[in-house]
Amino acid sequence: MNALNCKSALMALALAASGASALAATAPAAAVAPAPAPAASAPTADEIVARSPASDWHAVAPDEVLQMTLPQGQVYIQLAPRFAPRHVANIRTLAHEGYFNGLSILRVQDNYVTQWGDPHGDEPEAKPLGAADTHLPAEFSIAYHGIPFDAIKERDGWSPVSGYVDSFPAAADPNRNQAWLAHCYGAVGAARNAAPDTSNGTDLYAVIGQAPRALDLNITLVGRALRGMDLLSALPRGSATLGFYDKPEQLIELQRVVLLSDLPEAERPKVEVLNTESATWRALLRAKRHRSGWFVRSPERVDLCGIVPPARVTAAAQ
Repeated sequence: MNALNCKSALMALALAASGASALAATAPAAAVAPAPAPAASAPTADEIVARSPASDWHAVAPDEVLQMTLPQGQVYIQLAPRFAPRHVANIRTLAHEGYFNGLSILRVQDNYVTQWGDPHGDEPEAKPLGAADTHLPAEFSIAYHGIPFDAIKERDGWSPVSGYVDSFPAAADPNRNQAWLAHCYGAVGAARNAAPDTSNGTDLYAVIGQAPRALDLNITLVGRALRGMDLLSALPRGSATLGFYDKPEQLIELQRVVLLSDLPEAERPKVEVLNTESATWRALLRAKRHRSGWFVRSPERVDLCGIVPPARVTAAAQ
């Protein structure tokens, strides 16, 4: 089976000498500007989202959403065909054919990832892939120029530019004409072995810990979990190397993994994501930069993985 391979600051004292017999004097330290005071009555992020008009949301296409049913509940995963077209096409084929049904959560590594796939891996008992491709090229990045990149003003140290594409947290290097999905909490990727082109979407993982951005440009990301991260992050941790489960009874069954487009329309939930070009999203960014209420000191900045476009799932009308 595939596995993820996984200021100090110096203060200078200014000394002033008034003569050979005078005592050395330390210059007073430069005054530190006080942090901006948070606004007392600014709306919270939840209030901003609750007041958002329907026009600020966009529906995710049913063939871009996986519904993964676990014994604990359902997880909704938005696929990213712009960034990983070959992998997404393969995952669609696998889902169409029911490949994931009956497979397992194989690995839960604390502060890192939850991974699922075939517990038999490459053994003879492994589930056949049907019409899906067994080998795909790595899809670590795409061309930056020409894509709808909604950049934020902050730099995070991992890339020259950060922002959002199709609601996904993304990073870019315009000079190299590269853009890629970021390993933020909830990112879903295709696990691989040592060679870069050994992922095909049969083994997937979701980030359940602090964003492991060192994985960017090293693994193909295929989407992000929009709903159900509370389920994936609360599973028992594996005790074997890299958090794998080492006893069959620990495996957690994938009861069903289906594309919403393969469900009858009457049973199909509606999945929406907040548009990052909307007034609501801009208000959310302001609220996160300029914290109010409980906050004594407002940070006056956001980080890419600290705020992602919210999503909502509405059950089909029965």
